[in-house]
Amino acid sequence: MKETVFTQRHLTLGAKMAEFAGYNMPISYSSIIDEHMAVRNNVGLFDVSHMGEFIVKGKQALDLVQSISSNDASTLAIGEAQYACMPNDQGGIVDDLLVYRLDENNCSEGEMAFMLVVNASNIEKDWDWISKHNVFDTRLINISDKTALLALQGPKAIELLQLFTQIDLSKIPYYSFTKGTVAGIDNVLISATGYTGSGGFELYLDNENALQLWDILIEKGKDFDLKPCGLGARDTLRLEKGYCLYGNDINDQTSPIEAGLAWITKLNKATDFPSKSTFVDQKLNGVNKKLVGFKLDERRVPRHDYEIMDAEGQIIGIVTSGTQSPGLDQPIGMGYVQKQYAALGTTIYISFGKKSLPATVVKLPFL
Repeated sequence: MKETVFTQRHLTLGAKMAEFAGYNMPISYSSIIDEHMAVRNNVGLFDVSHMGEFIVKGKQALDLVQSISSNDASTLAIGEAQYACMPNDQGGIVDDLLVYRLDENNCSEGEMAFMLVVNASNIEKDWDWISKHNVFDTRLINISDKTALLALQGPKAIELLQLFTQIDLSKIPYYSFTKGTVAGIDNVLISATGYTGSGGFELYLDNENALQLWDILIEKGKDFDLKPCGLGARDTLRLEKGYCLYGNDINDQTSPIEAGLAWITKLNKATDFPSKSTFVDQKLNGVNKKLVGFKLDERRVPRHDYEIMDAEGQIIGIVTSGTQSPGLDQPIGMGYVQKQYAALGTTIYISFGKKSLPATVVKLPFL
């Protein structure tokens, strides 16, 4: 099992550890609810160094990114990022990812550079997929193993981080980034992104400087009620905001149109990409199933792969994610249902074995 550069810090802090995507990762330190509410109200620090980072650099770097991404990277200015997915050839999703347009200081004349940030469980699969499509004059470099990634999330994140950098963090728009010095560490990529829906930053830096930054943020963070947070809270936070998790809500068999990700599927961009014609057809003629959000009134938590039924007990779909929402104090979930059951306000039924409980289809995000 792999470790991140922060593993010993997690153990020292008494984190509950478990295997995730081949890594020994913290699930929680105090409790998921405690950490969740810290991020919503104050600030939390996540180790997400298990994520993968690929550099795409060359004269045709944009061509490669455009050929594998559903989104339109040609719209990115230097210092901007976008959410995207990589479709496969069968109308499904290889992975979802972030695309960063990097500066060209380390590029030769006429070259461009991007960073692709992919899910930990898909690093090898994604590398093979992108490499297969690299028929261009460009280089693909895997920097995952030498890159640390910290997510400092929550409304107090900006105030805490500003203590350690001369960069005016308030001038970094959402889904934009800059590189600079943080706590005396050079070349930290400061990205106004995150998967919690509570604001904050993601900090990319070399492993060799990572422990220094972790220790500083943990120590000074005490003044801001910072809590170290595990993957348990990251999951409840993203679900409350209706963000998809690869392997649960999207996978090789789900299309971005079915998953409500038409907004990152740019069918008008000039470049072709895998399954583009399939998505054009789905956009024009509709899909047979849709990803929906739902709430339950009874206090039973829906789980991944629970069946969704209609009033007559016929199976109409499947739960992809579910939790007890700390913010709503109510069970919530997402799942795919046949399109005729996807309208807001529709009553569906979640199977808990011998008993099925009613749930109501609601608008995402949950809060």
